[in-house]
Amino acid sequence: MAMRTAHPTAAAAHPAPEVRQAAGRAARVRTAVEAHAAVPDDRDRPDPVGLLTAQDATRVDELVPIRYGRMLTSPFAFFRGAAVVMAADLARTPVSGLMCQVCGDAHLSNFGLFASAERRLVFDVNDFDETHPGFWEWDVKRLAASLVVAARDNGLRRKVRAAVVRESVGRYRQAMHRFAAQRELDVWYARADLEEVTALLRDQISKAGRKRIAAAQAKARTRDSMQAFRKLTALVDGQRRIVADPPLLVPLVDLLPDTGRAELETQMRDLLAGYADTLTGERRHLFRSFRFVDMARKVVGVGSVGTRCWVVLLSGRDEDDPLLLQVKEALPSVLAPYVAAGPAATWRSEGERVVSGQRLMQATGDIFLGWQTFAGIDGRTRDFSVRQLRDWKGSALVATMDPEALRVYGAVCGWTLARAHARTGDRIAMAAYLGDDAAFDQALVEFAEAYADRNERDYQCLVAAVRSGRVSAREGV
Repeated sequence: MAMRTAHPTAAAAHPAPEVRQAAGRAARVRTAVEAHAAVPDDRDRPDPVGLLTAQDATRVDELVPIRYGRMLTSPFAFFRGAAVVMAADLARTPVSGLMCQVCGDAHLSNFGLFASAERRLVFDVNDFDETHPGFWEWDVKRLAASLVVAARDNGLRRKVRAAVVRESVGRYRQAMHRFAAQRELDVWYARADLEEVTALLRDQISKAGRKRIAAAQAKARTRDSMQAFRKLTALVDGQRRIVADPPLLVPLVDLLPDTGRAELETQMRDLLAGYADTLTGERRHLFRSFRFVDMARKVVGVGSVGTRCWVVLLSGRDEDDPLLLQVKEALPSVLAPYVAAGPAATWRSEGERVVSGQRLMQATGDIFLGWQTFAGIDGRTRDFSVRQLRDWKGSALVATMDPEALRVYGAVCGWTLARAHARTGDRIAMAAYLGDDAAFDQALVEFAEAYADRNERDYQCLVAAVRSGRVSAREGV
């Protein structure tokens, strides 16, 4: 499988000259690629439930049980919510010594479809809460492990799981070699437009697989701001308001008494005014065409449940010209305790860290992506990132993936992650480190299986913690 870039991307038969020249430099910092198969043993390992509950201190108390209820759904759901656990484990694994901007939570459900500014449907990494400078292999290992955990949930055999991981990691390695041979601008402009991806995959997937991709495209195009507007709002006493769906969506009018509501609305307007300054001039001009209408607290994701997240409804020309923004609390990355940010990190807040990382890694981004810091009604100052709530958004239905679908999806994720890493890392050194054989691919097959075993044990630890009353969980929400 190949992805489209500014130039044809047929897999290179031999390493590029730049890669061969970098081989000696990579060898000086490299751990043998075979060593990446290792998962650190359990001695002196932090308690996984303790790592999770430590995050609760800064979250909304009443929402925390929903987080654990969602994580109990399956080992894969647990894996999604346990980025902090895997970060602690990855910090104890061999590293290449080569760094770039990483996602920090690159499991397969954090890739997906969305609209580019040119209104084309693109595939990319789409979650950056944990983004941070780090070792590129941490992202690849989290992706590989997620593929095995998801495949186990779907009842796929070990041989099939190994083929899925090998395809995904092999695509990452091959793509990094191609990017190493390309010019800087070619790497920066590379992206995965879905129409082009579909054409390139035509000979590698079945007719049923192509139909699934077409259906995913069609569904993503319906998941736009107007669809969200119709679903989340209604006319109340002649005014457009966000509709309550507690505890997942709670309008401000239901959340706070009148005095608190007025104060928080004023603070949100102040936040949005400051946020506008983080947009480019033409986008700031566009944003100022909209006025504040309503806001509600929203529960999002799995690992993010309990962080403060608001849906903000704004109106442009009239009430049929809406803009829905997601204003989401940005906490320190789970990678922060294990790696220095480095001199290139210039962010002044966690919100700016999220946005900066997203702009570095995504080929094309939301035109309303920005950040702001403000003090809440409790007097505590918090950082936030801001983006559109929904803009042609689509994500994989992991639970329904058969072997072919998971293999193809994993390969696209592998290519996408390589492109994101190549933008900020030394792609020539990374390609040289990976080599031109499948040693790294096989090492990650072994790592992913071993880590999936560990994830299942950690999942059972959470189950036991809920049964004992150590952790409260609210399931089915």
